[in-house]
Amino acid sequence: MSERTLKEIMSQRLAKRESLLNEGVNPYPYKFDRSHLITAALEDFDQLAEKTEISFAGRLMSRRVMGKASFANIMDGSGRIQLFISREEIGVEAYTLFKGLDLGDFIGVSGKLMTTRTGEKTLKVASLTLLSKNIRPLPNVKEKDGQTFDGFEDKEQRYRKRYLDLIVNPEVKETFVKRAAIYRSIRKFFDGSDYLEVETPILQPLYGGASARPFMTHHNALNMPLYLRIADELYLKRLIIGGFEKVYEFSRNFRNEGMDRTHNPEFTAIEWYEAYVDYHYLMDQVESLFKHLCADLGQSTFSFKGHEIDLTQEFQRAPMAELVAEHVGIDLATANEKELLTVCRKHKVDVDTNANYGQLLDELFDALVQPHLIEPTFVTEYPKAISPLAKHLRDSDGTFVERFELFIAGSEFANAFSELNDPVDQRARLEAQAALREAGDDEAQVVDEDFLQAMEYGMPPTGGVGMGLDRLIMLLTDNPSIRDVLLFPQMRPESKG
Repeated sequence: MSERTLKEIMSQRLAKRESLLNEGVNPYPYKFDRSHLITAALEDFDQLAEKTEISFAGRLMSRRVMGKASFANIMDGSGRIQLFISREEIGVEAYTLFKGLDLGDFIGVSGKLMTTRTGEKTLKVASLTLLSKNIRPLPNVKEKDGQTFDGFEDKEQRYRKRYLDLIVNPEVKETFVKRAAIYRSIRKFFDGSDYLEVETPILQPLYGGASARPFMTHHNALNMPLYLRIADELYLKRLIIGGFEKVYEFSRNFRNEGMDRTHNPEFTAIEWYEAYVDYHYLMDQVESLFKHLCADLGQSTFSFKGHEIDLTQEFQRAPMAELVAEHVGIDLATANEKELLTVCRKHKVDVDTNANYGQLLDELFDALVQPHLIEPTFVTEYPKAISPLAKHLRDSDGTFVERFELFIAGSEFANAFSELNDPVDQRARLEAQAALREAGDDEAQVVDEDFLQAMEYGMPPTGGVGMGLDRLIMLLTDNPSIRDVLLFPQMRPESKG
């Protein structure tokens, strides 16, 4: 639609609005008493048909004006229904109003349900009220034999203007209805295990709990910098220290990083912490959570990235170094940084020449192993150098820690530790991270003195998990991009050219 044509259409609709006002008709009334949602009425059609006066309210999506009688379709939040509107039934004034309506207008209608000669369930309209006048036309949508043509199909515009996407492609709503159901199911899982749902600060004087770049802002009254949280881990651990033994939080996190199919700078995660457990317990718990979700959703196998994934099977478990060793052919237990760097170059894995052992192993894993982890797999025993908040792997030399990440269909879904609770060791590790920052690693973690002081009061043995909920929704709804499961994803500014 050209800008000139758009301006003409909007001008015509604004003129209609003005004409209605001059005639004493309010094109934006305050309320309408509807008796039924469309889908609910259709489900009870046999009980309601031709007996009960009912009323619907919704958006006018199509119409066919045929002299003294017409057909139309309206859509509410639950579904669509056909309307039969005759001048004889609703009167000349109301029928004239109907003929002057535009697609996109909201209307309220009352009447009785009937079945047309073609077998379509229809409302025979006895009264009609304009509820909201549309000024800007909807995308050009044509329908024939139940099929939609010329719809709002441009993916980028659908993300930018989600409200139009929901109007023109109402099936999109199902992803977000299911998202809400998944949230309820997760809450039921943890509430049923005596966890306490809590809230911790989004604006933080110091960010931490993950390796990421933060967003920074300024508090005028306090005249101090603040950061949007990158994770809620360190605050939840403070609660464990304070005496809450099982806590969880649905948290909006913000990371100043690139965007791709699995990353948005604003995202939702759940983190939970439990005293007196370790990462072996957490693997069992995460697996139980997935099986709980399957039971609540009534589904065990999910299609994702072209794979059929059975989430009720036993999840696999394997140490990171063993998985990488299968691809590189050397003993990673004895390999040094120089040997790992040589392996990276051999496999064309781009790494910083100053990267440490843990970083090199992690890069090899990302390039050679992760894409092939299709079935649910807990990858365990991560390098200490990239895991500053996890306890040493018991009965080992300290190179690795008790950490796992869950991978499904080549994507990471959860990250968990046997949490480090030795304040002396924790301080040394955060100071080592600070040294990495000084050397140019802007994603290395910072020294949080308040958190370290809290740990010095004593923190019990604790297990903790972080899980990205947007990726989980992608998996459970078979959506390939994180933008498909966010109502309003972050987008680059539109080009003005």
